[in-house]
Amino acid sequence: MCLAIPGQIVELVDAHHHIAKAEVSGVRRNVNIGLLAEGEDAVGVGDWVLIHVGFAMSKIDEEEAQSTREFLLALGEPYEAELEELENSRIE
Repeated sequence: MCLAIPGQIVELVDAHHHIAKAEVSGVRRNVNIGLLAEGEDAVGVGDWVLIHVGFAMSKIDEEEAQSTREFLLALGEPYEAELEELENSRIE
């Protein structure tokens, strides 16, 4: 199962290549924010996003991030597997 999981942007790593560090349930990994680099949905440090396969897909507010996380926690194993994949991923 592929899930989009909420994460918070905690650092801009490489603005030219649209790489930011996001925190998801205590795990910090680089993600590509290129899809959200311009316009009204442009993201920066402190913003919440939905992350799928290393890409920030959409900007969300903190309330939506928390309710999505609660739902994913209720899923159990699929969410744990997604977190494990995130923890083992590398985007440099």
